[in-house]
Amino acid sequence: MVKFFRTHVLVCAGTGCVASKSIAVKKALEVELAKHHLEDEVQIVATGCNGFCAAGPVMVVYPEGIFYQKLKPEDMPLLVEEHLLNGRPVETFMYKDPLKKQIVPKMHDIAFFGLQELRALRNKGIIDAEKIEDYIARDGYFALAKALNEMTPEQITGEIKESGLRGRGGAGFSTGLKWEFAAQANSTIKYVLCNGDEGDPGAFMDRSILEADPHVVLEGMIIAAKAIAAHQGYIYVRAEYPLAVNRLKIAIAKARDFGLLGKNILDSGFDFDVEIYQGAGAFVCGEETALMTSLEGKRGMPRPRPPFPAHKGLWKKPTILNNVETYANVPPIILNGARWFNSLGTEGSKGTKVFALTGAVNNIGLVEVPMGTTLKTIICDIGGGIPNRRKLKAVQMGGPSGGCIPESLIDTPVDYESITKTGAIMGSGGMVVIDETTCMVNIAKFFLEFTQDESCGKCAPCRIGTKVMLDILKDICEGKGKEGDVETLEDLSVTIKSASLCGLGQTAPNPVLTTIRYFRDEYDAHIKEKICPAHSCVELIKFVVNGEVCKKCGKCVKACPASAIAWEKGQTACIDRDTCVKCKSCITTCPFRAIE
Repeated sequence: MVKFFRTHVLVCAGTGCVASKSIAVKKALEVELAKHHLEDEVQIVATGCNGFCAAGPVMVVYPEGIFYQKLKPEDMPLLVEEHLLNGRPVETFMYKDPLKKQIVPKMHDIAFFGLQELRALRNKGIIDAEKIEDYIARDGYFALAKALNEMTPEQITGEIKESGLRGRGGAGFSTGLKWEFAAQANSTIKYVLCNGDEGDPGAFMDRSILEADPHVVLEGMIIAAKAIAAHQGYIYVRAEYPLAVNRLKIAIAKARDFGLLGKNILDSGFDFDVEIYQGAGAFVCGEETALMTSLEGKRGMPRPRPPFPAHKGLWKKPTILNNVETYANVPPIILNGARWFNSLGTEGSKGTKVFALTGAVNNIGLVEVPMGTTLKTIICDIGGGIPNRRKLKAVQMGGPSGGCIPESLIDTPVDYESITKTGAIMGSGGMVVIDETTCMVNIAKFFLEFTQDESCGKCAPCRIGTKVMLDILKDICEGKGKEGDVETLEDLSVTIKSASLCGLGQTAPNPVLTTIRYFRDEYDAHIKEKICPAHSCVELIKFVVNGEVCKKCGKCVKACPASAIAWEKGQTACIDRDTCVKCKSCITTCPFRAIE
């Protein structure tokens, strides 16, 4: 018998909110509901990632759609008594728009949510990821039934090709074309792989989908398997994603129980099963051939192409590899048709794209927008702009192998072609917002440090070349740069990009090249004047208070952990440079940029 509730409370139980103690909030809510005998009237649903990570822990109360943020367990007595018992939503816990300075009660009225178009994330924050019934109630596995019982493999591949779906893992290759190549390969054994080895700093798109909607990935993989006649699949996911791994295990077990995985799926005569393989966190294993080598039980290192995986992949058998977001787009395409999908986007980039919006932006979280949406809309409208009255300086896209796009190009549409023209790449969807207090030379050093450390070392251009580039960048940031360093960086970049074996080395110089292209003046200031315009590189900061700029507020004194700042009310602060430990707390705290 179906049980009806007058109110549904959706509590985010994704990694971000769990880290902010959302489970404790949920337990406190349950206690208060029991205290007021509301258990039979109010249903609590622990969902996957809601997407609005900056506001966690979050809660949405239906049918009103009231959005509550930054909740604590001790807030539950007031919320239950006022809202759930007496019908009076509590403004104290509601979202306040950082631009309009207004309380926005309902979730759909918040710009962060209202300006998105959900396709891959259509179930985020709505269903209990551990209940297959919730997924089925949202048309889950309907596409699979259609693909298995009403479509031929050629029709499935044709629909995906016509949709214009491109791989969301970074390269942007046609998904349908990849499947077609594998389908045409002559072999009785083929494999379907899912890349969930999300290693980009600041990226959490795939993790959130796996936590919030694991069945959509399984459904997409089974449909792909039917298209290429494969019977075994593997999901390669980072071991650092324990919640995602656990929910995947539950989803796979439930799908088997319901006859949606294993032998004779939906009485169609088609067999397919999936296993999880946990990666050890090597960034290079995000590259398809390195991932397959790792799956084979060897050290994760890329191998030359051709042959391509569609012909000779895992264990030298025809293999297709797509990432989590790509598979999440497959079921709705099959269910609704290619035209439904490609009605959004641009000529060369169809559909939507999921981004992990992080960095110096008010609304940090998971964002899904139609291809062609401008950077300005994502950062300033959905993201709520830059905090602390600071100015936007750049946005870093494409992960550590991506590039930095300056504020002057903020009207750039987000699609594969337009982003590539800027010198950056779409990548898997990392989008890090950078404000005026960040040194772009240091940013280039940071990302190159990551890729150099994560290089597998197989080819000399990547192994040695990135190390030489990194040493030059370190010298520049420490005031040891010299004339000709920038030209050397450019020459090395060209060689590394053209001679490296895999995508890691081929794209590693991107952050350096784009920062030189758009922020050459900062490189020159470091090398010629021995100053860091952003006041970021410690070795180039004098740590002196500019009396003409200082507002005599004393905030720097409170922030200093070494008690190196002398200040009296109404007086300009003074830094004792012998005591100063150069932690930059004063620079970070001062809203007037008075520290030089």
